[in-house]
Amino acid sequence: MTLVRTLLEIPELRLRLRTGSALLGREISRIYVTELPDPSRYVSAGEVVLTGLLWWRQPGDAEPFVAALARAGVAALAASGADTEGIPDDVVRACAQHRIPLLEVPSDLSFAVVTERVVLALAADRGREPSGARKRLLTTAEASLPVLLHQGARELGAPCWVLSATGRVVAGTAPDAPSAEWLNPERERTVHERYTLLPVRGRFRLPWILAVGSPETGDLADELAGLVGLARARAEQVRRTADRAAEPLFTALGGGSGDLAAAFAATGRAESVRVVLVRTPDDLAAELLAELVADLSASTGFLGEDACAVVDADERWPSDWATMARHGLSIVDHLVGLPRVSVGIGGPATVDGLRGAAQEARQAAEVASRRPDPLGVVAGEDIAVHRLLVAGAPDELRRSVRARVLGDLLAYDAAQGTDLVRTVRVFLECSSSPTAAAKALHVHVNTLRYRIARASELLGLDLNDFPTQVDVYLALQA
Repeated sequence: MTLVRTLLEIPELRLRLRTGSALLGREISRIYVTELPDPSRYVSAGEVVLTGLLWWRQPGDAEPFVAALARAGVAALAASGADTEGIPDDVVRACAQHRIPLLEVPSDLSFAVVTERVVLALAADRGREPSGARKRLLTTAEASLPVLLHQGARELGAPCWVLSATGRVVAGTAPDAPSAEWLNPERERTVHERYTLLPVRGRFRLPWILAVGSPETGDLADELAGLVGLARARAEQVRRTADRAAEPLFTALGGGSGDLAAAFAATGRAESVRVVLVRTPDDLAAELLAELVADLSASTGFLGEDACAVVDADERWPSDWATMARHGLSIVDHLVGLPRVSVGIGGPATVDGLRGAAQEARQAAEVASRRPDPLGVVAGEDIAVHRLLVAGAPDELRRSVRARVLGDLLAYDAAQGTDLVRTVRVFLECSSSPTAAAKALHVHVNTLRYRIARASELLGLDLNDFPTQVDVYLALQA
């Protein structure tokens, strides 16, 4: 049988035992890679859990993660501390407390290599060599996703696709990809007519989906899904590196130190760009944003608490991007459930107008957050200018303006049971036409004129004066 100590004896892995020397006799059933802060739904007894500790941010994070492994009966934890300058002490302490052997993976060792060696050890222990198909598939473990999928399709004898949580086709070996919406997120695999869909687990909250063009797939499809997860992790590392290079741009864009023009030039973005901003009540915004702009040329980062992307406004920017984003978010909501998501779009703009485009995106996201649809996507260019300006004003200022301009009229309506505020609004929205406003309110035009005169008297303003009309209308919008 393959034991935890067996892994320590594989010279290519160079694993180092950090704690759990008395527990090395535990039997291993398989290997599972994850970066989820709470992996309890996906781990099971006898597994070796492999992690890059991307879920660890501060002391205390290890306790719930390791406790979940212990409850599941995991055989061991193998961790690489490349992003945390070694394995944090509280991870070691939590493993010791919950009796989970902890193996340190060298930072220069690919997880694909670890997975391959463990799979081969398990196969040898079961008295059989891995099938030729599995061996051939494992040889592409560190290849690009298209190469990996083509090998998988060849071994499975069926076309393969990888779909994102928004329904985007990440890669595929044939046209006519199935829909991501067919996946049942409660099952390990979903068979839909002539397709099999498997969720690709890993460090991400938004899953990828492996789709195979056959209703009958064996363990090899699960193996392929695992390798797809490793390919995604490698791609994410590349993206994170690019994001670090773009940090000066977002620092300068947010009003911090640095030359905005120089930082913009360093990113290599096009002359004209758009700004996309995603706001959520949790920490999902960055992952959602990365997925929404995945097919575009973009630099991503943060503006305050909001995830932000500066996107080339070239021919790759679809004219119906907002509609596409709403549809993608609805698929994500079906698969994993989403909190309120507000997406704002600003621009297009050159570097000289970039800060303005970022402000426009922020205000568009604010407008989206006030709409009843919990998955809101709003472009600044689709908002009337007066609404965009009002949305940008702080709440306190809007309340103050409303009270100062409309206070006496609001008080009169409350005391008398009238609705002069609505009369004024309709009058202004009808371009100050008494005839049109009277028709909209279903009253005689003389009644309308009387009400406007009374409202003017209460406000102490001339509602036939255009600048006054603008002030009053903005106060109504506030």
